[in-house]
Amino acid sequence: DIIRTIRDPEKPNTLEELEVVTEGGVEVQEIGEEEYLVVIRFTPTVPHCSLATLIGLCLRIKLQRCLPFRHKLEIYISEGTHSTEEDINKQINDKERVAAAMENPTLREIVEQCVTEPE
Repeated sequence: DIIRTIRDPEKPNTLEELEVVTEGGVEVQEIGEEEYLVVIRFTPTVPHCSLATLIGLCLRIKLQRCLPFRHKLEIYISEGTHSTEEDINKQINDKERVAAAMENPTLREIVEQCVTEPE
């Protein structure tokens, strides 16, 4: 429910409407006392989507802000659905790279527009 309303950076649709995120791509496992592993697999609309990293960043930021429990978060592109999935997976799961991206004012503004709940 938390990620279904994230908007696509280029289109007026949500990631759910575009089937970039689906319920089947979300896994939650208990890994400790009141701590969970949340794994998200998303599917870009095209295999060479230039915004796949940005979409992964939006997913991470929204979940970090909204999950009401302690968690470890892993976000991946669905296997075989993007030409550079391995590189993107590394990037969106690297805390330092995510922090650096969010320090960029332009990127931060785009992420905020995508993750802000519609009125």
